[in-house]
Amino acid sequence: MDNPTTYSVPDMSCGHCVTAIRTEVEAVAGVTAVDVDLESKVVTVTGGTTSAVIAAIDEAGFDIA
Repeated sequence: MDNPTTYSVPDMSCGHCVTAIRTEVEAVAGVTAVDVDLESKVVTVTGGTTSAVIAAIDEAGFDIA
């Protein structure tokens, strides 16, 4: 089982942000779990490659800190 990786996404500010990020990251090949915590502005991802997850978050319109 893959270890989860966390990404800090400081620009997240609303439920739409959470949905946009979750939708893009869930589409990444190999991703088995996505948790988006708006309060802490952290995305936790299990599976997929780091570069693909970062690209998905970027595609959703957000930068990683």
